[in-house]
Amino acid sequence: MALQDEIELLVRIARGDQAAFLLIYDRYAGHVYGLGLRILGDEMLAEEATQDTFLKLWSQARRFTAERGSLLAWLLTIARRTALDRVRLEDRRPALSGATDPEELWQVIPDADTLSEETRWRSLHMVVQALPAEYRQVIELAYYQGLSQSEIAAALGWPLGTVKTRLRSAMQQLRQAWQAQ
Repeated sequence: MALQDEIELLVRIARGDQAAFLLIYDRYAGHVYGLGLRILGDEMLAEEATQDTFLKLWSQARRFTAERGSLLAWLLTIARRTALDRVRLEDRRPALSGATDPEELWQVIPDADTLSEETRWRSLHMVVQALPAEYRQVIELAYYQGLSQSEIAAALGWPLGTVKTRLRSAMQQLRQAWQAQ
């Protein structure tokens, strides 16, 4: 779907067009659910987070700004925040990496109708998996579990400076690898 088509659908959604909303939902619900499942580790909570994300889309469609990124990136940002809010609300933390097979979770994220988006998503997954383990670990704790740098240091038993350095280095490596593609 072209960016202009997505913008037009969002304008229609802002006006209350349910058909436009369903088109966006059908296209991206798998992505949103997969991210929610990765963060929350529970199918029911992931479904609730997906529903909350799309309710926010319905009420805030006019806030989308194409210059800041794609519709999918915007939705995934909303989904991440919604899932992390749910984690805080439930006062629980998902298990650290390894409790659930990430390969299984990545399979539910892409939508079969979005080959170019799916390709970008899978390539990002490959870039993250290519990071050294200590970098991958801080990325997962910061992004998927929403831990602060201090919380990561406490969880891993590392000095705060080490966490900051590894997180910065991990982000630089991700950026370089992503731009090289």
